[in-house]
Amino acid sequence: MKRILYFCIPALLFMAPSCVDSLDDYNINKKAATDAPGATLVTSAERSLAIITSSSSVNNNPFRFYAQYWAATTYPDESQFVIATRQVDRNFWDPLYRDVLADLKEAKRLITADAFLDPKIKANQLASIETLEVLAWSILVNTFGDVPYSQALDITNVLPKYDDDAAIYADLIVRLDKAIGMFDASATGLGTADLIYSGSTASWIRFANSLKLRLGMTIADVDAAKAKTMVEATAGKVFTSNTQHAAIKFLATTPNTNPVYSDLVLSGRADFVGGNTLVDRMNTLNDPRRDDYFKALANGTFKGGTVGAPNSYAANSAPGAKLEDPTMPGVLLSYAEVEFLLAEAVERGFNVGGTAMSHYDAGVTASILEWGGTTTEATLYLAQPEVNYLTAPGTYKQKIGTQKWIALYSNPVQGWTEWRRLDAPALVKPAAAISAIPLRLTYPTTEFNSNGDNANAAATAIGGNTVTSKIFWDKF
Repeated sequence: MKRILYFCIPALLFMAPSCVDSLDDYNINKKAATDAPGATLVTSAERSLAIITSSSSVNNNPFRFYAQYWAATTYPDESQFVIATRQVDRNFWDPLYRDVLADLKEAKRLITADAFLDPKIKANQLASIETLEVLAWSILVNTFGDVPYSQALDITNVLPKYDDDAAIYADLIVRLDKAIGMFDASATGLGTADLIYSGSTASWIRFANSLKLRLGMTIADVDAAKAKTMVEATAGKVFTSNTQHAAIKFLATTPNTNPVYSDLVLSGRADFVGGNTLVDRMNTLNDPRRDDYFKALANGTFKGGTVGAPNSYAANSAPGAKLEDPTMPGVLLSYAEVEFLLAEAVERGFNVGGTAMSHYDAGVTASILEWGGTTTEATLYLAQPEVNYLTAPGTYKQKIGTQKWIALYSNPVQGWTEWRRLDAPALVKPAAAISAIPLRLTYPTTEFNSNGDNANAAATAIGGNTVTSKIFWDKF
């Protein structure tokens, strides 16, 4: 009997594979999750958003060149506004759609479908996602103008139409208001999956209102009445200190370091120096942030390279040591920016409390403190006739715009956006540039190859697929 069993067992083992339909069945890891939790997709989206907006890689974020914060050393092409050759437009476009918005859309679907999640927590999570989506979409519109929106991110429609940029903004404002109304301060949100606020609902409410303030002021030149209503609704609900601003906390170890650290340190390259436009302005104003933004030369002075031209790394001031810190936060919206927005709001007659000068002073002070300076340094800086709000030259847009431009140094996407909107400071096209300073990025070549009819229609609608076609809010 035992001999019969011995012969049967190998036979059974030999026959066992016949129960498997495909060899692919052997490759299934039954211990691995088949679906990603929605909250982890938010983590990924937050990280991707901070990376693309903070990066100093000229292949995907050339905006430090456009705002003339930096100049190039050996390879000046991107500082001369060469875009298509390196597919800069595509490299900024793709991450926002693929790595940010697609992840947020799927996170929203999974969280909505979670029947076991507490309703209040679910509402806070969805409101946080909606706020991030509004931020990401606004960046896309501010960068390109008309973009695929209402039909975007739909796998059943590979040829989405492009929506009008003003119409997208109008919808984003409605969505943001809905998100603000969804938050319940008595409950938590995304928890540790949230890299910005660790799930603090109170912080997300302030962030959403601060974003509403930004969007409201962005449209102020095209719809003053709507801007006034939006901005006044945020009074007393926005950031009030540097501890509250929206930023990703990067880590000291790869691959989760600040991308600027990767470009300045890990790359082993010396591609960037301070732009003479910014360095000269900071020298003139004896700006206390100068030694944080840039490194001094051997003689203790600061010198910027010629924007739009090749420059000597050794003969000019390189980006400062603080930018070489792998843990430097990736700022999405800062307290300093909020105060400058409020200063402008007062000048436009919006009822937000305070004076234009008080908010301007608070914005300058917040930026100096953010970079490690002191209130004493801020007070001395603001006392200079060229900085003091009462005596600084120019219109309110020029006064606020210049100091805001300086303060947004580590948020180059927004720095470029605010320069376009306020037209301050007066930046001059580099002599060797192939075009005027870009007012938008061109649509990626891949869009014309894969979605040509819609891309061409959008280019026509915006006035041509050129860098000088203006976004709807850019009226002056």
